[in-house]
Amino acid sequence: MYIRDLGYVSDSSDAPVGYALANGRRAVYILATKRADASTMSVIHNIKGSLPDMQAALPDDIRVSFEFDQSPYVTNAVTGVVIEGLLGAALVGLMVVIFLRDWRTAIVVILNIPLAILAATFALWLSGETINVMTLGGLALAIGILVDEATVEVENIHAQLEHGQPLARAVRLGNAQTAIPRLLAMLCILAVFIPTFFMQGAAQRLFAPLAMAVGFSMLFSYILSSTFVPVMCVWLMREHRNGDKRPPGFFARCRNGYQSCLSGLVAGRWIVIAGYLLIAAGLVAGLAPQLGREIFPLVDAGQFRMRIRAPDGTHIERSERYAKEMLAMIDEEVGRAEINQTLGYIGMIPSNFPVNAVYQWSRGPEEAILYVDLTEGSEVDVARLKERLRQRVREEIPELRVSFEPSDIINEVMSFGSPTPVEIAVSGPNFPESLAYSERLHDELARIPSLRDLQFGQSLDYPTIEVNVNREKAGLAGLTPRQIAQALVTATSSSRFVVPNYWADPKSGIAYQVQVEVPRPVIRTPDNVATIDSADDLARLPLRATEEGQVLTRDVATLREGSMPGQFDRYNMRRQVTLTANISGEDLGSVSRAVNDAVRRAGEPPQGARVEVRGQIVPMEQMTAGLTVGFGLSVLVVFLVLAANFQSIRLAFVTVSTVPAVVAGVVTMLYLTGTTLNIQSFIGAIMAVGVAMANAILMVTFCEEFRRGGATSREAAVHGAGSRMRAVLMTSCAMTAGMIPMALALGEAGPQNAPLGRAVIGGLVAATIATLLVLPTIFAVVQSRAAVTSGSLDPDDPASVHYQPEAPGAETSGALT
Repeated sequence: MYIRDLGYVSDSSDAPVGYALANGRRAVYILATKRADASTMSVIHNIKGSLPDMQAALPDDIRVSFEFDQSPYVTNAVTGVVIEGLLGAALVGLMVVIFLRDWRTAIVVILNIPLAILAATFALWLSGETINVMTLGGLALAIGILVDEATVEVENIHAQLEHGQPLARAVRLGNAQTAIPRLLAMLCILAVFIPTFFMQGAAQRLFAPLAMAVGFSMLFSYILSSTFVPVMCVWLMREHRNGDKRPPGFFARCRNGYQSCLSGLVAGRWIVIAGYLLIAAGLVAGLAPQLGREIFPLVDAGQFRMRIRAPDGTHIERSERYAKEMLAMIDEEVGRAEINQTLGYIGMIPSNFPVNAVYQWSRGPEEAILYVDLTEGSEVDVARLKERLRQRVREEIPELRVSFEPSDIINEVMSFGSPTPVEIAVSGPNFPESLAYSERLHDELARIPSLRDLQFGQSLDYPTIEVNVNREKAGLAGLTPRQIAQALVTATSSSRFVVPNYWADPKSGIAYQVQVEVPRPVIRTPDNVATIDSADDLARLPLRATEEGQVLTRDVATLREGSMPGQFDRYNMRRQVTLTANISGEDLGSVSRAVNDAVRRAGEPPQGARVEVRGQIVPMEQMTAGLTVGFGLSVLVVFLVLAANFQSIRLAFVTVSTVPAVVAGVVTMLYLTGTTLNIQSFIGAIMAVGVAMANAILMVTFCEEFRRGGATSREAAVHGAGSRMRAVLMTSCAMTAGMIPMALALGEAGPQNAPLGRAVIGGLVAATIATLLVLPTIFAVVQSRAAVTSGSLDPDDPASVHYQPEAPGAETSGALT
């Protein structure tokens, strides 16, 4: 007797457990994922370069194509930064022309921007960083602020020319007089990033690349402003003719009016200071609680991913029909012309597929994952599209459950591995009690209007057929429970799961898996939920032939249809039940509070059980706490740097007195623009502190010079502020203009960087107002009784009270004779 006498031997494949769809048609696709230390662009480039070799190894009727990747976001983000840089440079140049009325000077300032960015990019490459979301954000931010170094210098050069100095001498004096204030301003901006390297977790990993991008840019900007800018000024700028006396211009008249106004403010300095503090505190206290909170700004990348779940146990054939119905529904909603391509996978990853299923997790044959990529330039609002799809599914396919997951590279990274922003896990020693509590918690969460796609993460009612073997009857029939189980597995699946067997082809050496199974049309029905028609059909499965006839399953066992959890998830070895949900129409911070309230309303969990809120809520709380501490440390570090430079705690205090204005300005700008508190806006607030110090340092330095020259603190405040009014306005306007393209969310990466730019602009505008109007009054109060002598402890400093000149002929200690 041969095998051919009992069955069929064919070159075939295992029972399908999943299908791939490309644009609605069955296909085979390969997921390519990169290692953590690999470059996205390099991996994609290498894959595309290998496509011809792949095609050559396949038959002519099979076509290999590269269908989908996330590189366009990266390349478009780089293009966006370039466009932002060009617009920012143009606006900066316009500000310089308006204030100095010299287009040659504008060219010098503009040329400083690309050179500093290129040098910073090279330094990032040397340090092992890549072009990513955060480094691009840092470079985009640097475009707006690194003009401060060159702007301060060229303004002082023009001031020297107006005083009658020759061009070369004016350049030399302008460079020398601003060298220390420019260095101090750069150090203050760098100092705000020092706390970055003491943060923990995701905040540190996200913040550090941005800090390095800005730090390198500012460092090279200072070097260029001390070397490149003076040379270019001598080459391009024109001499002022001797004896050329211009009538008082617009800014001269503004300076006179400003000094007159400032004299009145200084006279009523206590009222001004009290009003300043009250306004700043009122804005922060009134507006800050109304700001929403998120981890990262929401980015509409023109694509989305949805997971659909049919009733538990649905066959993949029916799941495929559900998936195609969803694709047709999406076509109707947006129009076929608006869809670039769709990818989908229905069912599970085959058990013999040598790829970790974590890259495309699926619970069972009832699930399908659909990727939809819209055409470039599509005006489809993805958030509204999701709402419409949810509504249509509820009305037309009520048995289907849908959930939307992160699809683009930004949202995937910022979700920290969570499929949805909200995830709650209930784990305990008693699974039924945990499940009962989870159902009560589900009812409470369903009352939150902003939650969408609320569902259990596990399949809790998977259809089953329970087979209870009567060991006595089985024994009388000469069968063991193991033989019965093997027969059932072979009938409903194949022998590959109970008796693995491989045959190696002697010609090719390729190993083929040999398995035994009952023909699929006999025992399987593709459209029923059950694997076979009913438990009665399985009960008639023959197990063994005897002289009296066939021994059927029903002869030695009882079969009963039922249900049970389709999977058990464990956390720290305890079974858990999870609830997942998306958010619509509200920020993550508000939802976080509502979720915590729902957990409290659900009551105490069962004894020994734990309720953990996961998803994006915990990372958001951790990063908010870390960045808040980082903001406070930034102010402290800037204060210490200023105290070391001025050798006076009083002057350091005067300089950082603009910080309340920075905070109030950031909060006000975020509120007016409807921007949330997120990692980008927090970084912008921290950055605004360092940027605001640049103008404050110049103001305090010149006021202190007038005071040491013999003027009273009130006179020094008025004259020092008046002499720096144009410089403060010009640098503030130039930096604000440079940040406008970022704040307007231009380009592919615009929405993610916009909060950063808005926070910097808000803090800088408020700090400029405080620097011009409030800081001189604070200087007049704090320095009213300060000593004129230097606080230096250096015995070689002539201004120090410890100055001890060396005796003539004294030899250096340790010199050889």
